[in-house]
Amino acid sequence: MEPISPGNNDLTNVNGSGSNDLIKESSTAQFGADVIEASANALIIVDFWATWCGPCKTLTPILESVVNKSSGAVRLVKIDVDKNPDLSAQLRIQSIPTVFAFSNGQPVDAFQGALPESEVQNWIDKLLQQHGGEQEPSPLEEALIAAEEAMNNGDIGSAGALFAQVLNQDAENTKALAGMAKCYLKANKVEKARELIDQLSDDVKSSDEVHAVISAIELAEVGSASASELNSLMTKVNENPSDLQLKYDLATSLYGSGDTEAAIEQLVEIVRINREWNNGTAREQLLKIFEALGPTDPIAITGRRKLSSILFS
Repeated sequence: MEPISPGNNDLTNVNGSGSNDLIKESSTAQFGADVIEASANALIIVDFWATWCGPCKTLTPILESVVNKSSGAVRLVKIDVDKNPDLSAQLRIQSIPTVFAFSNGQPVDAFQGALPESEVQNWIDKLLQQHGGEQEPSPLEEALIAAEEAMNNGDIGSAGALFAQVLNQDAENTKALAGMAKCYLKANKVEKARELIDQLSDDVKSSDEVHAVISAIELAEVGSASASELNSLMTKVNENPSDLQLKYDLATSLYGSGDTEAAIEQLVEIVRINREWNNGTAREQLLKIFEALGPTDPIAITGRRKLSSILFS
């Protein structure tokens, strides 16, 4: 079943608390209360900026967007360096924008310059893992969890609808984009998956989730073209078991027909016979399949073990 669009359906309370609670302007006088004391209960991101700073005008809306989607786990405090020179000097702010993260009254990390939203999101996600404590999942996170469960249970339509709901709230959510593309692949809509991915910016494509699904799409595109030759290739490989190109072609056809485990077996066998065949093409294809499956997939784990046993024997 093809993933369906949720239309105007919405996820309630996606942004958690109101922006007045999550984002505020502060000053040297209020820094102790707004940052030091507040960081005992939440991760506080401090944005040092100025009205004349071009990169600040790019970064600040990104910070606000990420914080608003944090369901209250993160708060943003903005400090105008021109109005608070003593505080800027105390924290040795030498260029702007500079962003600090505070937890339990202490600075725990920082970066300078304007970063794309995906990198800011990853930075904050890592900080929350390290310093955020136990946080209730946001409605977006709950929707993503439910979508993954639906897809794992074979309910592609429900999974697609949930991923679409997330994308209605956060159009560049990499987990939802990757999930939607996977739904199309599972529904044998490879062209739809490719169309979705091709619309994305290079920045979004470079995220781990989306990069992995791009590998899956590329494999599916090649495999779909050769899946019709599966029976013929199996016969040829049985007749010519030492022909590694035939084995490689069979692996491609097997993957295109949905038999990933058998495809991996053929590629592993090529590596066992000749590790450097065709400049290591079989090994590269294996790594691409493992990336597409993901690090926790049992087929990928078994395949990695078999490959490692050959490479390190």
